[in-house]
Amino acid sequence: MTDIATTRWPGIARAPRTPLKARVAKAILKPTVNHVPVRLTFANGSTWGAGGADSPEMRVVRPKSFFARLGADTKIGFGEAYMAGDWTTGTGTDLADLLEPFAARMATIVPVPLQRFRVFVDKKLPHHQRNSVKGSRKNIEAHYDLSNDLFAQFLDPTMSYSSAWFESPEQDLEAAQLRKIDAILDDANVTAGTRVLEIGSGWGALAIRAAQRGATVTTITLSSEQAALARQRFVEAGVDVDLQLVDYREVTGEYDAIVSVEMIEAVGEEYWATYFAKIDQLLAPGGRVAIQAITMDHHRYLATRNSYGWIQKYIFPGGLIPSLDAIDQTLGDYTGLTVTNRRSLGQDYARTLHEWRDRFTTNWEAVRVQGFDETFRRMWEFYLAYCEAGFRTGYLDVYQLAMGRPTEV
Repeated sequence: MTDIATTRWPGIARAPRTPLKARVAKAILKPTVNHVPVRLTFANGSTWGAGGADSPEMRVVRPKSFFARLGADTKIGFGEAYMAGDWTTGTGTDLADLLEPFAARMATIVPVPLQRFRVFVDKKLPHHQRNSVKGSRKNIEAHYDLSNDLFAQFLDPTMSYSSAWFESPEQDLEAAQLRKIDAILDDANVTAGTRVLEIGSGWGALAIRAAQRGATVTTITLSSEQAALARQRFVEAGVDVDLQLVDYREVTGEYDAIVSVEMIEAVGEEYWATYFAKIDQLLAPGGRVAIQAITMDHHRYLATRNSYGWIQKYIFPGGLIPSLDAIDQTLGDYTGLTVTNRRSLGQDYARTLHEWRDRFTTNWEAVRVQGFDETFRRMWEFYLAYCEAGFRTGYLDVYQLAMGRPTEV
């Protein structure tokens, strides 16, 4: 196994010493996994799981460390064990294929009698990850300022870091991303002369597309790395876009169209009312809003809203996925806006993530030379496969939501 850098990955380099919790985790996992169509194989030849020889295989390399991590923190330990190499996939098993049966049973995989103890397992979001104006900047920088070159190794040429919308199995990722962007702009009625505000610039693809329609575009971001590359891309595309490094709460003006792609996940439940009220405040009479939002079923949102998991710790600090019901309720309570159209792209996201992971794996050497180590590689692979499995099973979905004021629609 490759040595893990202790200073960079203190929680991964050494497994926790919790023998009692490890035994409890082992005692719970065995009967649970025996109802899941997978195979857990161990070095001593033993096998757990309900899967046959052709089922996805999870190979437990270091059982002691694996169960110690699982016992110490159930929600985070499974992913950390993969990062550490305590478990891996068997020969011929794709990581998302292995995770899919678990994702499909996410709500019931813990036996019902034990779910009452969830309150003792769940950890709340750390205070430093709150999405205040200061906290949001730090949370965004932690992910999006990693390296533009890193993202370029697995994204398509548009540098779109959100779900594509595929027209057919034959359509390539770049064309599907442009189709997604055009759908958002169409939903917001963006044409020549439209005053557009984009909340969350990414690397500029949507702003470029809107400007090419003849719109007057303002786009905002908190990522200085993204801003630098986006400005370069605006010049290369020959478009005039006003990019501002500001928080959405600091924006002023009036806009005919407000668009935002997969940014609400970084807002935080505490600030949803502020976010949507600000959009309502900035929207001109007769204006339209179009957002793309990752969602989960309302009952799952209610069950996970106060928990702190692997994704928040390692990938998206401060992140929280809403439900459609939660969005509707917030709009009704704090704005004059209502959702006028919904378009699900859930299975498109599963394919998008799969293509990203293929590109990331293929181009790993170009990522590694930027200073990213093997632990980071396994973390990123787990993140992409974990999300892919969630969208495949419908545990997660993603919607394009068109909004307007009822009296003006």
